[in-house]
Amino acid sequence: MSLLDIRVPAVLLRIDRNPFHHGTLGAVRSLGRAGVDVHVVADSTGSPVRNSRFVRQLHPPPSPGASPGDIAAALHRVAVRVARRAVLIPLDDASAIAAGRLREELAPAYLLPQQPAALPERVADKAELAGVCAAAGVPHPVTLIPDSAEDAAAAAWRLGLPLVAKWSRPWLVPAGSGLRSTALVRSAREARELFLRSAEAGSALLLQAYLPPGPDRDWFFHGYADRTGAVRAGGPGRKQLAWPRGAGLTAVGRWTPNPQVQALAEQLTGELGYRGIFDLDFRRCGSTGRYHLLDFNPRPGAQFRLFTDGAGLDVVRALHLDLTHRPLPEQVPLAGREFVVENYAPLTALRPAPRGRELAWYAPDDRGPGRAMWALWCRHAAARVTARLASRLVGLLHGLVRDRLADHFDDLLRRRASPVPVPAPAAAATPHLVHQAGPQDLPLGPAVGVRDGVTDFPDLPDLPDLPDFPDSRDDEKASSC
Repeated sequence: MSLLDIRVPAVLLRIDRNPFHHGTLGAVRSLGRAGVDVHVVADSTGSPVRNSRFVRQLHPPPSPGASPGDIAAALHRVAVRVARRAVLIPLDDASAIAAGRLREELAPAYLLPQQPAALPERVADKAELAGVCAAAGVPHPVTLIPDSAEDAAAAAWRLGLPLVAKWSRPWLVPAGSGLRSTALVRSAREARELFLRSAEAGSALLLQAYLPPGPDRDWFFHGYADRTGAVRAGGPGRKQLAWPRGAGLTAVGRWTPNPQVQALAEQLTGELGYRGIFDLDFRRCGSTGRYHLLDFNPRPGAQFRLFTDGAGLDVVRALHLDLTHRPLPEQVPLAGREFVVENYAPLTALRPAPRGRELAWYAPDDRGPGRAMWALWCRHAAARVTARLASRLVGLLHGLVRDRLADHFDDLLRRRASPVPVPAPAAAATPHLVHQAGPQDLPLGPAVGVRDGVTDFPDLPDLPDLPDFPDSRDDEKASSC
């Protein structure tokens, strides 16, 4: 018999267009395996999630940047089709913020944790979070908010280089802008240029002291704060491998007891009166040993299934149990359990895991998403290799053309300098003419360089870059997921 009330369906909401978000699949499987009807309101175009046997129905999501009214209308349409009051589970920051604002309006159709409506937005906003940490006594990297381009350059020198640049509200950064929610800045000029794009990013630029990565320094805590404020389910985990390395989503994570991280998580959520699922990211300072909070995500982290305990409880199931007034069982921690995103850490996925492991995509009882992911991944890899080879070929042809043109113009210059050909002595080598460019010369373009082993031609249009997937733009960010 299921611990969960299977009469109450679940609606998973994700506004961000990331069809390769493995946290969505984790929530689908967690609830579906318990017998709950799972409805997914997310971009399912080409998504491996649509291949899961645990999805009851897919629904179109609100568009990115949708107004609260548009989001409410989309959820009301889903509620009509579900026809029963459901547990609503936001899976990205934009969804969590919207659900918090709309809680009273959505209450007739959806179950949501009861907390201040603005709290999810407050903790997700990077500028607000710095103040929240200061008030709660939780360590946080020194953060400055410049009010001009010159101030940004000055702040870079004040904080020291390199430093971390973040947009206060990363969920507002438009797709396709080339802007990252978090970036490492190596010069005052870069800081100044980023500030000049604040209007495009949609929120303020934050400059933050850089805490270097290192072994045993990146940690996270996933938990669920129940109706009383007690933190249930979840636990502390250590990021063993990130993608990209040192500054990306968790490719390999391990459930690792850490009383300091747990105490900071409980202290912060208690001070805020937070209710619901949360995902915190910490980095330990190599010089002081203190754990600094980097991010507070008011929703499940992508690797939340790492913390599935011996009773089968995770943060998503804890939410469903609590909101349907079912008792939450005592946690049975499984320290040492691993979570692996197999397309980013295939060798780790093949190694023995004596204390248990969960893969992001493959599951024996739900093979469809894993197969779909590998098919898409192989297609993606083949396209990347083809683009790289095409770039090399274009570079080679461009180099040959440049050499031919250079030889041709050198020959013309030699003829101008010496109208009557003078044969060189048989024993002497012909000297190489070093041509100094003058105003009469035709432009030959900039010099050829090499970048990451690939010929680079600045004067040629760049080949379109294929996006990495899963898209780590928001779950991914320079310290999270």
